[in-house]
Amino acid sequence: MGSSPQLGLPAPDFTLPGGLLTGEEGEGFERRDYTLSEARGRSVVLAFYPGDNTAVCTKQLCSYSSGLEAFGELDAEVWAISPQGVDSHESFARAHGLRMPLLADTGRETARAYGVAAPGIGVRRSVFLIGPDGVLRWKHVALLGATFQSAAKLTEQLSGIKDE
Repeated sequence: MGSSPQLGLPAPDFTLPGGLLTGEEGEGFERRDYTLSEARGRSVVLAFYPGDNTAVCTKQLCSYSSGLEAFGELDAEVWAISPQGVDSHESFARAHGLRMPLLADTGRETARAYGVAAPGIGVRRSVFLIGPDGVLRWKHVALLGATFQSAAKLTEQLSGIKDE
């Protein structure tokens, strides 16, 4: 596992393929590349998770998806990143109605850049809050990954960023 980026410094940029449910009922799935630096001007919540359709990951992403309005009110986007491919992400998003982009870090380069690549599990469950200026403002890297940071905790942290 590499070292994690430091608070107060620019977050490592990346481009990953991903997809997002579209339409009122989530009937579409738009695939495209997501580049962190292109999100400048808005805060971005990067949620690294070990795998699609696993119990804790499903609970985590469902909670973030149902809290998207609160993130939006803080002018923030939520991007979820795991080592599975976009086909797996599409199936996962459709099965659970996940309304945030799911990004595929199949080679785990981005996980390594953020210091969360882990042997055996692929990536450590972690969250990085990137300010609208591209600077890392807050992070949490789980040791075991059996729990996750709540949407309420993340929006509370984002409120502090917005006030800076």
